[in-house]
Amino acid sequence: MAKAKTHTFQAETQKVLNILTHSLYTNREIFLRELLSNASDALEKLRFLQSRGEAIRDSGLPLEIRISVRKEEGIVQIADTGLGMTGQELIDNLGTIAKSGSEEFMKAAGGSDAGKEAAPESEAAAGESEGEAAGAQAAGSSTADIIGRFGIGFYSVFMVADLVEVISVPVTEGAPAHIWRSEGSGGFSVSVLEGEDAASCRRGTIIRATMKEDAKEFLEKSRLQSVIRLHSNFLPFPVFLEDERINTTPALWREPKFSVTQERYTDFYQYLTYDDSPPLDVIHLSVDAPVQFNALMFIPASAQDYAGMQRDAWGLDLYARRVLIERGNKELAPQYLAFLKGVVDTEDLPLNISRETLQENVLVRKISQTIVKQALHHLEKLAASDSGKYETFWNLHGKLFKFAFSDYARHDRVAPLLRFSSSASDAGGLISLDTYLERCKPGQKEIWHLAAPSLEAARINPHMERFRRKGIEVLYLLDPVDELALEAIGSYREHRFKSVEQADGKALEGFADVCEAAESAAAMNDDEKAALETFLEKIREILGNRIKEVRLSDRLADSVAVLVSPDGVSSSMEKLMRVMQHKEEIPLKILEMNPDHPFMRALLRMYIHTPDNPLLAELLLGMFDNVQLLDGYLAEPYGMADRNLKFMSKALGWYADLARA
Repeated sequence: MAKAKTHTFQAETQKVLNILTHSLYTNREIFLRELLSNASDALEKLRFLQSRGEAIRDSGLPLEIRISVRKEEGIVQIADTGLGMTGQELIDNLGTIAKSGSEEFMKAAGGSDAGKEAAPESEAAAGESEGEAAGAQAAGSSTADIIGRFGIGFYSVFMVADLVEVISVPVTEGAPAHIWRSEGSGGFSVSVLEGEDAASCRRGTIIRATMKEDAKEFLEKSRLQSVIRLHSNFLPFPVFLEDERINTTPALWREPKFSVTQERYTDFYQYLTYDDSPPLDVIHLSVDAPVQFNALMFIPASAQDYAGMQRDAWGLDLYARRVLIERGNKELAPQYLAFLKGVVDTEDLPLNISRETLQENVLVRKISQTIVKQALHHLEKLAASDSGKYETFWNLHGKLFKFAFSDYARHDRVAPLLRFSSSASDAGGLISLDTYLERCKPGQKEIWHLAAPSLEAARINPHMERFRRKGIEVLYLLDPVDELALEAIGSYREHRFKSVEQADGKALEGFADVCEAAESAAAMNDDEKAALETFLEKIREILGNRIKEVRLSDRLADSVAVLVSPDGVSSSMEKLMRVMQHKEEIPLKILEMNPDHPFMRALLRMYIHTPDNPLLAELLLGMFDNVQLLDGYLAEPYGMADRNLKFMSKALGWYADLARA
């Protein structure tokens, strides 16, 4: 071997290397990702030269990367059959921080990135030795497929190695092989490789890293395999570890979607998510503007619990040129699209010097805007073309998608995608707002809704009586977020959203009855009319501080009473606000009584006959229990149970007395 010539790193490299290897990277396994990216970039450069018909050394060599381990010597070796470097290129590219072989290559080749001004060192992306890349298009080759420019990522190897040797054989036939050595402490040596070592070398670059004592874990095949599969599984060239190919899964998102079968989509989805079931639907995007990126996203066929155990288990995986940058990036799509699983691969993402943290979010925001637009467009097409499949989507993910109401700029696109149960839907079937408006009464200006904990609770709610009588459809809001969504959207196609609880006595006067009202009680006699006001006072006295006031109702037909908010807020919204304000006491409401209900008339007659009858108070309290329960509250469950048992005992006693008579 020729005598090695020693060089010193430039630009106070010893300090820079100390920062790179001890502070810049937070995860030491990243070194393998960086070295594999460099190798992939060298292979991409070679493929570019081949496409131009240039003479290539060892032209029969396959384009590949091979990793091997010498456990006894503590060495991890990464070899590629790419472009290779001359001795001077080793000095230039590996001797200066932020010096890039890729940048020079692209300028020389006159590629699409030639002539671009290089970013300053403070904005350097993680770089390359012989040229870093996060992969390239599988079909075709161009200098635009190379992203490594700034010669930083190679030095991450010194996080785990105390000696690094780089043996490189350049692409030019007859050019000598050189070896670069450094302990990462401020200097390096370069010498010509001679003898048997040189004779056995083929085109490309070999990196031999002698592991530090605290980095011996990377001598284990299983550890290296897991790192490759996590970060570099989609590189466009074969990656072998101890002669076993690791990256066998193709980067499906980069293939034309018309050529991808549903079976391949399913295989990739299951690989990505570990879900045994096929996805419900697929969104495959290839976008050129305003940002160039590819995306492959899936809608799972199972619901996700993003309010519980899976609270943080969402986000799309962000790749740059097929190399993983961040798993589960939460900036690529808003949380109301958290059900989407998949990959976003961008062509030109500005990164910080270590590639572990995004340096500029402006491109990510642009990608996010496009993803949201395309996802909504896909859901619109699905709702229009396959209502059954869309209803399946809604049942699985609608609970989360409803939170799109917070995306104020997209209300006009979100609102048509919302689905609700309604008073006119059998067995809880779902309808859209457009369907509701198609069935509206002529002259109806409101979209009426009722919040309730279940379909049964909605159907028996006293506020529904007038709407049933008028044949006016009401949306049932069975999820607390439903009312928040409608409140935020405000109106739809010039129809205001309004709760049935806010309907005053005149709201429905203009609509004819479509079904007969409940049979009215006989008109009150003079004694009943005279006693009615004092009877209401008696009710106030008995119920005391359980109510704000009591009055006669014009909204009821079949129910004896209903509770009404004094400030017009619906019951469900009031509950939600009280939870947010950490208020536990039950709000005081107005008790509206139906003067024509048989129960009310019977109580009135009892009051006229014996105003101080203790049974009157028991019956009123029992009635109030049920009215309050229908309103979603129950202040005294034990008192209610006790009163019910007493009533049943008395009823049995009366039955026994009648039987003996």
